[in-house]
Order: sequence, then C-alpha cells, then structure tokens
Amino acid sequence: MKIGLLGHGVVGSGVTAITDSCAVKKVRRLEVSRILVKDEWEMTDPRCTTNVEDILSDPEIEIVAECMGGIEPAHTFVRRALESGKHVVTSNKKMFAAYCGELFELAKENGVSIRYEASCGGGIPWISNLTRIRRLEPVTSFRGIFNGTTNYILSRMARTGSDFAQNLAEAQKLGYAEKDPTDDIAGYDVRYKTAITAMKAFGAIVNAEEIPTLGIADVSADDIRWASENGYVLKLFGAGRNLDDGVSLWVMPVMTGDQQVFAHITDNFNAVESESPTLGPAMFVGQGAGSLPTAHAVVQDLLDIYQDQDAEAAYAERKTVNNDTVCARFYVRTAKPEAFADVCETGIGNGAFLTKELPLSELLAMMKGCGDEHVFAAMVME
Repeated sequence: MKIGLLGHGVVGSGVTAITDSCAVKKVRRLEVSRILVKDEWEMTDPRCTTNVEDILSDPEIEIVAECMGGIEPAHTFVRRALESGKHVVTSNKKMFAAYCGELFELAKENGVSIRYEASCGGGIPWISNLTRIRRLEPVTSFRGIFNGTTNYILSRMARTGSDFAQNLAEAQKLGYAEKDPTDDIAGYDVRYKTAITAMKAFGAIVNAEEIPTLGIADVSADDIRWASENGYVLKLFGAGRNLDDGVSLWVMPVMTGDQQVFAHITDNFNAVESESPTLGPAMFVGQGAGSLPTAHAVVQDLLDIYQDQDAEAAYAERKTVNNDTVCARFYVRTAKPEAFADVCETGIGNGAFLTKELPLSELLAMMKGCGDEHVFAAMVME
C-alpha cells in the first residue's frame, strides 16, 4: 500500500524511520512513496517533492499521512485527499480539533477513513482504547496530563527548586518545547487534545475556544514549593465529563495529592485516565511527544487502514461546553488579593491563598476582573 507523507519534520521523519527499517512483514508492506516538504533545501530523500499534486493526484497513493502541523495548508490538503478517495492519517491536533466534524463527513461521503491517534497523547494508544471502552459502555469522564513539555518543566521545577524561565529554556534546548512555546505553556495544546478526546469519549464535537484554559506561564518556584510542603504536586490537566445537556471541559493547573498516581508522572511523560461504569478508572501512561513515539501512533493507524481493523464511523454531534457543575477549592496567587476577599479561606502570604469551595466559573470571572494579568490559579485535587 503506497503512502503519501505530508511533512518530514519531527513526526514525519519518524514515520519514514519506522516504515523504512521495520522488519515486521506487515509494516514493510506500507511504502512511503512520496514525501511533501516545504523548501528545496529539505529535499534530502529522493522521494521528496515540493509539489503536493505529486501526492494528491497520484492514483497509486491510497493513504495520505499528514504530519505538517498548523491549520493551513494542512486542512486544505487533508480535505482534498479525502475528496480524492484517499484515506487520511493525521498527527495534527490543532487542525483536527478545529475541523473534525467536517472531515468526518467528507470521509463518510467518499467511503474512506480518517484516523488521528497521534493527535492526542503522542505514543500512548489513548484514542484506540477509548474506542474499545465505548464498544461496551459509555465513557463518563476523563482527566490527566496531556502535554509532555509542561510536565517536564513542572517536574524539573519541583525537583530542583529552579524557576520557570530556566526550565523552559532547558526544555527548548532538549527539543521538548518549540522556539515559540505559547501553545504548550498557555495550555492551548491541551485544549486541542481535550476537544479531540471529548469527541472520541463522548461523541461531542465542541468549539475548542469554549474550553476555559489556564496555562503555567505565570507559575513560580514559590507555588511549587508550597505544593510540595503541603503534600501536593503541581500538574497541568485537561479534563471532561459527559452531561445530559452538553459536556464539561476545562484545562488548568492542578495541585494533585502526592499519593495520586498523577503526582509521580515526571519529565515528558503523559498520563490520561478514563472513567466508565464497569471498567471504572483506566489509566494510560507513556511518551506524550517526540519523533518516534508519535510516529509509532501514525504507523499504527496506517496498519489499521491496511488491515481494515477497527473501522469506525463517527457518530458525533455538536455540543456546548457547560462547566456549571465544576466546583473545587483553588490555590490563587495575585498582586490583587483584595479582589478575592469574599472567597479567601486560608491566607498563605505573598499574595497567595486558598479559596473556599466555589464554582470554576466564579473563579474565572474573578480572575478576569481582578486587574492582575499575571494571576496564577490551580485547582486543589486531593
């Protein structure tokens, strides 16, 4: 089966590394025949081309693997591939979170499939396991660490007592964080993955921008130290719950009790947990990013298409995000603590305090109106 690969960067090069060298017979039958690159200086392989038509117009290419990232031109290329009757595998969380409903419809109309395991959780088989759970029963909720970059930064801060900027620079040096790390540290990467997970777990297509999202850009060494001294570990979570009238979805830092499994997930690892009636909590842990782990998920999707396994039709509907039922205590640090006087339960000092239990929506409204653009907040989860 011939494959057209869109993009030959971190993930795309990992795909060819696996398919070109793997000794497993089924994988050897997957032939990457053409590779789209952006510039001529990237043409380091005889299969490379800068003309997408060499892939989209080739009748012998049956699958397009999109590993470009970004919204455009990835979205246009994937649309055209589906319209041409080609299966699609994508690792592109940002594009897929925005257009999954449209792309599923196109796949259905053209009798092909679109797969996206690598878009959410890197090498963890998160999407496929949600599929297996939903064959028997509904998934009621999920939560966890979806981003390896932020988990690396927070783990290093906890281990060394160093500050955020120093560990962000180290993550960039190691290739865990991009030159522009905004998607990771602002929580947007987790927001895309939370939206994709909601679609798979709950059958809910949501507008990702409706998901309230707080990142870690303003975390300090003092926040990490207080957490450690009080039996907590700070992590960035994405979470969701299925509701009768929509879905609850949120992204924010969480102070999880140090007895929780999540507290012991370190460095660039991810850990995500689903909940369902008879299986109960099921946790999946692994490399959440990186060339070969993410490429592993892409190749698994390619094999599923080749073997026609786990063929799925997307039965999803558009739903609204409703967080009215989300209540918790929160750790807050701000230069404007007086703005939170009505909800402060325990003062910590230096503008930090614990709130009484209150709705997440109330906290977010107070943060927006407090006049401090660097206010930091984390949910306290025992």
